[in-house]
Amino acid sequence: MQRYSFLSLAKNALNGHRDWKPAWRSRELKNRYEVLVVGGGGHGLATAYYLAKNHGITDVAVLEKSWLGSGNVGRNTVTVRSNYLRDESLPFFTRSVELFDGLSKELNINLMHSKRTMIDVVQTYGKLRELRRRQLVMDIYDSSYEQISVDELRRRVPPLTGGGPKSRLPILAAFVHKDAAVNRHDAVAWGYARAADDLGVEIHENTRVENLKRDSSGKICAVETSRGTVGARKVAIAVSGHTTTLTETAGLKMPLRTINLSAFVSEPVKPLVDVVVNCPDIGVYFSQSDKGEFVIGGATDLGQSFRRDIKQSVFEDTVCSLLELFPSFKKLKLLRQWGGHVDIAHDGSPLITKTAIPGLYVTAGWWGGYKAIPAGGEGFAHLVAKDQPNSLISPFGISRFRNLEFVFETGTTAVR
Repeated sequence: MQRYSFLSLAKNALNGHRDWKPAWRSRELKNRYEVLVVGGGGHGLATAYYLAKNHGITDVAVLEKSWLGSGNVGRNTVTVRSNYLRDESLPFFTRSVELFDGLSKELNINLMHSKRTMIDVVQTYGKLRELRRRQLVMDIYDSSYEQISVDELRRRVPPLTGGGPKSRLPILAAFVHKDAAVNRHDAVAWGYARAADDLGVEIHENTRVENLKRDSSGKICAVETSRGTVGARKVAIAVSGHTTTLTETAGLKMPLRTINLSAFVSEPVKPLVDVVVNCPDIGVYFSQSDKGEFVIGGATDLGQSFRRDIKQSVFEDTVCSLLELFPSFKKLKLLRQWGGHVDIAHDGSPLITKTAIPGLYVTAGWWGGYKAIPAGGEGFAHLVAKDQPNSLISPFGISRFRNLEFVFETGTTAVR
């Protein structure tokens, strides 16, 4: 793999940057592989990388229907955090934050990873009790979460001038999660792709998987793609909002529903906010990017939806909520907007699981799955390679729905 460094940048600057090698190779699609990873997003690419790096499985092909980074990995608000509630979730997301912290060095690519801190603004007593409970659980796992006063909140977030004593929902307190960070989502996808390619993994863009094929014994044996049928001993599905559409071609139903989650970005302005701000009681969260844009997100669509744009009513509700606490933002102009569809399991926690079809594995149900890419890929790769989950992902198998062992995280994944 070509190493990125100051010296390589300076050297290539002398010849007009004409000698850079492609980040990953374009190869001929073979008829068969040991493992097919369906989906070239963050979780799919991370899975392929850890299959090769941790388990020595390099006869792997990643099949992406479009270009790398075109799906949810490039359609999110890039927040990395581990402020979860359940004993099953906290070690997993703490591990993911830990992996993210060292990922730039491991992948040799500048992710622009920045420890920003996340502040949860509390406006109802119900939410205050919930976050106080979360704080006590997080303390057990050495994950940072501390309560601060309203005065301290306003000192840390100067534009927060709304939410006073006479407002509709006065601010009661706030909680600070110091481990939270932001980074470049496109660089995460490209970094994993580049590193996986260097280990022998094949990456095939513009290769849409249309159907899953089973042999006479019911085992998965191949996938039908826009470029022909490709055989495999194992198939790992990481396709975000398209999971049920694909698994149902093999007669497999999953306990998931697909919902649109939208976001939008303002014009760039001078630095105003250096933390991630989350306002769960009114349904809005945002951060300011290095370019000065405010990256803003809100609630999901109310019902199931495969749309990939923003719904006007959701946009209006989010803006109204934002201006309630940050009235000075009313002069900001909208730069762009987008939506992504996410799979949601009934308990708000992910599915990283073997399925009832031998040889078929699924990672799905990621509500805000960007933060989980490193640990999710690491755990899914272990499951595919060993046919057994590691300790971090074992609570997230599909059997929990049969055994009533739910991992309820709806309060920590939704803004309302």
